[in-house]
Order: sequence, then C-alpha cells, then structure tokens
Amino acid sequence: MTPARPWARWLYSSVLWLLSPLIWRRVWREQRPGCSRRERLGLIPASPDGERVIWLHCASVGEVQAARPLIRALRERHPDHRLVITTMTATGAERVLALAENARVSGAECAVRHHFVPLDLSGAARRFVTRLRPALAIFFETELWPNLLAACERAGVPVAVVNGRLSPRAYRGYRRLRPLMAEALGHVDWLAAKSVADAERFQALGMQASRSEVVGSLKFDIAEDEEARTVSERLRRVLGDRAIWVAGSTHPGEDEAVLAAQARLRETLPEVLLILVPRHPQRFEAVAGLCQAAGLAVVRRSRGERPDADTAVYLGDTMGELPVLYGAADLAFVGGSLVPIGGHNLLEPAALGVPVLTGPELANFIDVAEVLREAEALVEVADAQALAAELGRLFGDAGERHRLAEAGRRVVAANRGALARTLEGLERLLPAK
Repeated sequence: MTPARPWARWLYSSVLWLLSPLIWRRVWREQRPGCSRRERLGLIPASPDGERVIWLHCASVGEVQAARPLIRALRERHPDHRLVITTMTATGAERVLALAENARVSGAECAVRHHFVPLDLSGAARRFVTRLRPALAIFFETELWPNLLAACERAGVPVAVVNGRLSPRAYRGYRRLRPLMAEALGHVDWLAAKSVADAERFQALGMQASRSEVVGSLKFDIAEDEEARTVSERLRRVLGDRAIWVAGSTHPGEDEAVLAAQARLRETLPEVLLILVPRHPQRFEAVAGLCQAAGLAVVRRSRGERPDADTAVYLGDTMGELPVLYGAADLAFVGGSLVPIGGHNLLEPAALGVPVLTGPELANFIDVAEVLREAEALVEVADAQALAAELGRLFGDAGERHRLAEAGRRVVAANRGALARTLEGLERLLPAK
C-alpha cells in the first residue's frame, strides 16, 4: 500500500518530538507497578522465535471491556497464538491483567500478555513492531497512530481497525488533519465499521471504500458471564429488599447531579440505595468526599463495608466490577451523558435486563442509542431533577420496569452478529501457518 502523503507524517513526527517532554510527563503518571516505562519507547522483550503473535490495541479500560467478546473469541480460535494487548492507560492495563488472571484461575490456557503502547514516535514505533513481530495488528475503535500504522506496513504486518467508530465531533477534529489521516489510513488493510455513517466519515478522511466494511457494533455481542451473574445475585441478597439504582461510569460535574437526584429521590423513597461507580479510579476519594458533603451516608466496596438501612450511597470504588453492580440493581443510569463526554456503553445494563437511563450527551453512542430508542428501551433525562423524577416514576411502576428490561434484552439479542463478521474479516488477513 502506498502512503498518500508521507510529508504529513514527517511534520506530525516533528511536532511530537517538540512536544515529547510534555507528553512524557503525562504518560509518566500512567504507570503500573512492575511495568517498565521503557515500554513507552518500544523497548519490550523480543517475541521468542517461533511464537505467533496477534496484537490488539485498546486505548483504556472502556475499550478493553468492549473488546472482551473479541478477546475471548481470538483466544478460542487461535490457541496457537500469543495474544498481546496494549493499552495507553494504567486502568486499561489492570483490566487486561484481570482478564488474563480470570482465564488462568478458570483453568483455561492463558496466552495473553500486556504491554503499554509506545509513544507514537517513529523510532519507538519501529522498535516495538520489530520486537513484537505480530502476525496481525488490530486497532480498536478510533486508535489511529500514524507512526505505528506505518511501522506495521514497513514490517509487512497486516492491519485492521475493528469496531471502527468516528463520532461527528471526532470527525470534525480529524478533518482539520486530513492529509495526516489520509496517510495513516493508507496503511490500514481492513476497516470494520460500526455503522454506515462511521464508514462514510472514515472514507471522507481518506480510507479506501474497497477496504471498508460495515459489520455492526461489537458491543452488542456481550457474552454471558455466569460468574458475574452469580456475584450479582449474591450482592443483591446482601443489599436486601430495597429500591436500588446504579450510576455507572460517572464524571466530574456528573457525580454532583447524581447525588442531587439521590437526595431528592430519598425525600419520597427514603430506603432507596444508590450504587455510585466513578469512571476513573483516581477520583474515588474525591467522590467519597462529595457524598459526605451532600449529607448522604456512604460506604465503600473496596473496604468490604456493607450498606445498612441508613446507607444512601454504596461507592463502587473497585475496578472491573461495573457489570456485577449493574446486575444487582433495579435501574441503571449510564454516565458520561449529563456532561459533554459522549456517553458510555448503554448495552451493558440492557444485556443484563436492567432498565437503562441516560442523559442527552450521547455522541459516542448515537447508533446504539437510536436502536434502543426505536425499541422504546431507553429513558432519557436532561438534568438531576428529571433524573430523580424518572427514577421515582419507574420505582413506582414494576410493569414499566419489566417492559424496559425485556425491550433492552431483545435489542441486544436482535443485533448480535458483528463479532462473527469481524472474525471472518480478520481471518482473511491472518497469514497462513
């Protein structure tokens, strides 16, 4: 494949070098004990001779969660390959390592390894790809790193972008860098887009239509997790027979709105319990402080504390347990949607049969939201007052909760299939033994 505009990547690399002190300071904080910061420079152990590697890159914990069906399928289909998963963030690394540990404990053959993705400097990218020697490189959603993509082509590594999405806001930003994006997308062998609109936006940036395919969203292919379901049921018994709602993946400015809704709700439903799960672990302490400042009694899951009748907030300050906490609730509000973040995965609670509420900011999940709206499986609110009102209405209407739950389940079941189509496309790229 011939890069469209190599000068654009040269200019991009020059700017990165100038900004590298600031970038290094940022990634210095994104570290996990036991992992070398040298990985950020592409200095990873070389893959052993004869080891066949599939490389999957996910930005952070949300992308790792969304990629779980793909990760499981790649391990099952290609047990003779080492699956290497890279992330940009430490929370993403923790989630990858938890998946690997769960596989090991369950007795499955564990062939998953984690590295931090290198900075997208040309030398670091070349070192990383040369040492890893992947048979296939898979980039998840919108992870388009020009030098890494170019390094893959230079090394003869086929490249796929899966679950490809490009929100209108992200497209507007990338459009200002179209020469660079056209050059980067020129190194992509296959794009598996979530929707027609996503595919069209990628093509407007320079992706060849002949190398693009609309396969649907992998988020619909949520695998049943019997262990998580068992933990949810056990937790529900501990929490008791009371009204329970979850606010999952919340952000600054949103926690305050959620707590205000809980305070208002308790005026008419004093036994109601909120399970609050902030998106980022570095905010756990601050959110606990917000609960106390709001006058709401709070206990913390990380400390093994159990809510009692007076507890208003159960703080989910642990990693990787959001599906468990969703499964223990009567209703779920999905965060990142009352503030301009773009929303988070609406399908996680829907797949579990938990009615879904959301705010209006859904730029990252427009396609999913539209499907849920059409099925009347989504409750949308504008602010804390509306959130409290809808929660109160739904807690008082068991029939409507049941209808929403069943509608959400049907949406997920009806839209499965992206995983099979994605795997079929990846098989075409993976070199024969």
